[in-house]
Amino acid sequence: MFLDDYYQNNSGTIHISRQQASHFAKYIAGDFNPIHDEDAKRFCVPGDLLFALVLKQYGLSQHMHFTFLGMVSDGVKLIFPDANAESITIRDSEGKDYLDIKREGASSSEPVLLQNLTRRYVEFSGQTFPLILVPLMAEQGVMINPERPLVIYESMTIDMQRLDINDPQLELCRSSLSVEGKRGSVCLEFCINADDEIVGSGKKTMVLSGLRAYDQAAIDQLVEAYGMRKEGYRL
Repeated sequence: MFLDDYYQNNSGTIHISRQQASHFAKYIAGDFNPIHDEDAKRFCVPGDLLFALVLKQYGLSQHMHFTFLGMVSDGVKLIFPDANAESITIRDSEGKDYLDIKREGASSSEPVLLQNLTRRYVEFSGQTFPLILVPLMAEQGVMINPERPLVIYESMTIDMQRLDINDPQLELCRSSLSVEGKRGSVCLEFCINADDEIVGSGKKTMVLSGLRAYDQAAIDQLVEAYGMRKEGYRL
């Protein structure tokens, strides 16, 4: 599977290097969040890569809920337990929790389905900024700190009606941003389509911190800088 290039398995522990995490974020997910840069001071592994590794390890269940409990930094050695349980927690070698998974229903480990769903989901997720997030911030009159833009995964849910599919497609159905002081919560709801019908749905939530009053000029500069970063990695 294409994920083999983005992690190392050493004696049962999973380690993701800065280079692997950064490459996955940029070239697989299209996510140019600075916290995924190799040289970022506050570096963290993309939540989408953790999600992808969970599907690789445990397969896709009809109902799955992921709760992200901590940012995985460089040097963290994760343990993916051998388990058929409905509740699984991903911890590091020191016992710190990073990801909680709840799952129910039938499951599939069909390689084509897992690879295609992983790719479609991370591509969808990578479009969050600026295409989805900027209009939401403008609507609420707030924005993230352009000097330290911080958008963090909080949770993700998938509900599948069918698993006998090969090439699922994701489509945004609804998006919202709720604001409380300097903190915001973004919710993205999506439909999963295959064979000309809706076969599932999902929801992704993220936390925004350090919110301030919306400034169109500052947003324009942030979006331009983001675009330049993205274009620079394409060259």
